[in-house]
Amino acid sequence: MIELSKGDREPCILVGVSTRQVSKAQTEELLDELALLADTAGAEVKARIIQDRDRIDPAFFIGKGKVAEIRALVEQQKIPLVIFDDDLSGVQVKNLERELQCKVVDRSALILDIFASRAKTMEAKTQVELAQLQYLLPRLTRQWTHLSKQYGGIGTKGPGETQIETDRRLVKTRISHLKEKLERIGRQRVTQRKGRSRHTRAALVGYTNVGKSTLLNMLSGSDVFVENRLFATLDPTTRLVQLGSGVDILMTDTVGFIRKLPHDLVASFKSTLEEITEADVLLHVVDVTNRVFEEQIVIVRETLEDLGCALKPTLMVFNKIDRLADRSLLHNLAKEYSRSVFISATRGINLLGLKEQVRMLLEEEFVERVFTVSQGNQKLISILHSIAEIRERTYVDNAVVLKVRVPKSKAVHLTQLVRGHKGNNGEE
Repeated sequence: MIELSKGDREPCILVGVSTRQVSKAQTEELLDELALLADTAGAEVKARIIQDRDRIDPAFFIGKGKVAEIRALVEQQKIPLVIFDDDLSGVQVKNLERELQCKVVDRSALILDIFASRAKTMEAKTQVELAQLQYLLPRLTRQWTHLSKQYGGIGTKGPGETQIETDRRLVKTRISHLKEKLERIGRQRVTQRKGRSRHTRAALVGYTNVGKSTLLNMLSGSDVFVENRLFATLDPTTRLVQLGSGVDILMTDTVGFIRKLPHDLVASFKSTLEEITEADVLLHVVDVTNRVFEEQIVIVRETLEDLGCALKPTLMVFNKIDRLADRSLLHNLAKEYSRSVFISATRGINLLGLKEQVRMLLEEEFVERVFTVSQGNQKLISILHSIAEIRERTYVDNAVVLKVRVPKSKAVHLTQLVRGHKGNNGEE
């Protein structure tokens, strides 16, 4: 996208394709979301076009007749940008730009552009650049079409191809450098997590723009950036949240999920998404006012499954209940989701109930154990710190008595580990 001054938005046309696998109603919903993405990126939607096709055209993605229709609209309204809701190949982008005489962007490129504009920290900027380069690499051929246009015909293929190969090597080298950089950042994150391992950790997960950052602000009294746009939060933010009754947890706000999230983006944000994999419990935040919130729940669950987190203890947090006209929906959801709570993060409605539900979840999923360990057995003490939350520590003679809270799934293993470890007195 071009750099926009305040109040100056780039006109665009949205294009979607309805097939046997994707109904026209589903395509309409996808274009609604694409319109939000376009708005977040700084574009103004002037028209939406949907074509019904049995199969995708390999050259233009859509049919030639629809291409001509869009070109007429582009020329009539002087539209500089056309956005497709699906990923396009390099050949398709090149052909469409030639026919439409304007810039053509697909859904992945649009999301990457938003991430690039929102990235503030060094880690987020590195992750986005890596995703952009991995997206660009198979599409580099279109970057050098100016050679044939400028010189034409015979004698231009050699230099053009040479330049393309040179550019590919440069991109691959840069990708390798960025991956190494992210690996270093990942190791730093592991060190940071060790420093806060004495607390139980919860992660806020959910579709983008459902109110996760607002909820973290209300629960912790912090000032995490909040905006009513998609992907307002890219970097994970962790804050201490007091649940009451002497129970504290560390809660992390994570990047929101979305349909058709580019694979390269998920891969490059691995170190950020590890905050979810390392969490003890998940709070799945849902915008209950969104007409497709049930579909969004499925998408989030599929993403969590891809991350290997589908079986983590999860509390469903249905947000924005103050905007609901029909409250009967909440009764049905309460029956469908046994672990659920209904709140309004903006209005502060039922936040005490949310904290109580989180405490109950911890009581269900965690147990307390007391271990007596020799003070000289630092290796075992380190293991306990990495696996369990240290609640109390008392020194008796040459031993240390540790009261820990540990997930039920790990309690038996930890007890056996302590009993079998040389130089300790075992569990009390």
